[in-house]
Parts: sequence; structure tokens; C-alpha cells
Amino acid sequence: MGILLISVVLSGARTNATSTSLWGVSCSQVLYYYIRFPNDPLSIKLLVGAVTASDTIHQALITHSIYWYLVTEYGNPRSLALLVKSIVVEVIFQCITGFLVQGYYTICVWRLSKGKLYLVIPVAAMVLTEFGLSLAYSIIALTRLETFSDLVQIKMLSACTNIFAAIPDVAIASILCTILYRSRTGSPKSNILINRLMVFAINTGLLTSVCACISLITFFAFPTTFIYICFYFLIGRLYANSLMAMLNARRSRRDGCNSDDTTVSLREVPTAGSNLTHCNVNAPSSPGGGRIAIRVNTTKEMKHEPMECNTAGTFGPDTV
Repeated sequence: MGILLISVVLSGARTNATSTSLWGVSCSQVLYYYIRFPNDPLSIKLLVGAVTASDTIHQALITHSIYWYLVTEYGNPRSLALLVKSIVVEVIFQCITGFLVQGYYTICVWRLSKGKLYLVIPVAAMVLTEFGLSLAYSIIALTRLETFSDLVQIKMLSACTNIFAAIPDVAIASILCTILYRSRTGSPKSNILINRLMVFAINTGLLTSVCACISLITFFAFPTTFIYICFYFLIGRLYANSLMAMLNARRSRRDGCNSDDTTVSLREVPTAGSNLTHCNVNAPSSPGGGRIAIRVNTTKEMKHEPMECNTAGTFGPDTV
């Protein structure tokens, strides 16, 4: 129960005056998003609202779980062996959060790859598989299992759920980075921005993949403890935070280019050495989940040199 309590605290609301945990960070980012991006498409706003609602319900369920074990059933040691319903239902909302975020990233892959089905279909299949495994786990646990020791019956299903929680994230990040890397041109300014976008693409799946892998490792290494549950609780919160961080980072990327005076819209992946002003690409970081706007610094310098007057009273031929 100590590990379970720690996991709830880490994924929950504000813990003290100087430390904000993951759910609090997510709420702050959602508030920032709705204030700074009022003109975003309705579909993106609804996605943010759905992810926030699912994430909040998940937080409420795990909070209820620890309250039931440590407060409601205080002094009743037999209750510690039972599976309270809320700790099982939370799996459903965790997988809903992951499905919404991964689904959005899958759409980004489809747009950025210009509809290449050989890239989109495997990613979509893995996302749907993870969603199906999580639902199956929850339904079986709710209808057939009563104690924590009964979870051994679906041990492999739990392991597969953790595996498929990591694989789609790695695939999505790899595909996005590959497409962005191929869109590099000879312009240093655009390459710097594309490098930054690649970092954002990696961040979309890095933390969730690492967390899912640690949860899987601790599940097999320490099967009689709740260490793996601590990391599993954090996965959904990391999904929500990664989505909001990506959406909110658009303004900082634009603000960092305010001094630039040329805007280039990328819609197609260019080949090396192609003219940047004619290349376009659909990117996940735009308000509609669509376009990357790259601003390229163009500096015009006028060199003024002394104008000397010759003896005839006219400007010499070497003056500028």
C-alpha cells in the first residue's frame, strides 16, 4: 500500500507550495492552451477536453482506491487482498487516454507521410491492439477476479498490454523523425528548426515508452509488490502531458522566429538540395494537426564605403 500511495501522490494534484505533480502540470498546460490558442480547430479543442476528462477520471479512481484501502477499510487487514473495483476501472480510462493521444499521433503520421498506408496501417494496428488488450484485461478482472493473487491468471495479458504500450510510441517517434530528417534542406535556419521538431517527436514517445518498459520489468522482477503499478499509473499522465506540451510549444517555436522575415510552409518532403521556398509538409504541430510553418532568417546587408571625390569633382569609379 505504501507504493500505491506514492504512485497516487506522484500522479496527483499539487503536493506542496513548490512541487506540482503530473496531474497538476497537465491541468496548467490545458488552461494555458485554451487561453493562448482560441482559434484552434474544434476537433483539437475537443481532443484536449476528452484527454483531460479521461485523465482526471483516472486520477479520481486511483485516489478512491488508496482511500478505500487505507481509510474506509482501516483496521480490516483482509481487505488488503481484495481488488477494489476502482483500481480495475482505472485501466479503462488509462487506455482511453493513451488511445486518444496515440490516435492523434497516428493521424499526424498519415498527414506527414502524405497518406502512405504502409506506415500508417502498422501504427494504427498496434494502437488498436493495445486498446483492445487493455479493455480485455479490465473486463476479465472485473468479472472473474476478486483478489490480487487472482491476477496471476492474466499475467501474460498484463505483460502484452505493457509491451504494446511501448511499441507504438517508439514506432510513431521513429517515423516522425525519419520524415522530418528527410525534409532537411541546405538552409541552416530551416535545419535547426527541423532538428527541434525532431526532438519534440522523440519526446512524444520517449517517456511513455520508458515508463511502460520499467513497469514491465518490475512486473516480472517483483511480482509480489506494487512497484510496477507505480509506473503504470504514470503512463496515462505522461500521455496527457506530452500532448499538451507539443500543442503549447507551437507558440514558443513561433516566438523564437519573430525576427525572421521569410515564412515557408512545408507540405511536401523535399529532396536534398531542393529549393526550400517550394517545399511543403504536413506536420503534427500545427493547430489543425497539419502544417509546419518555418521562418527563415534572411539578412540584407548594405555595405557603405567612403565616397571619395576626385580632382574633377566627380565620384571615382571605385566608390560604392
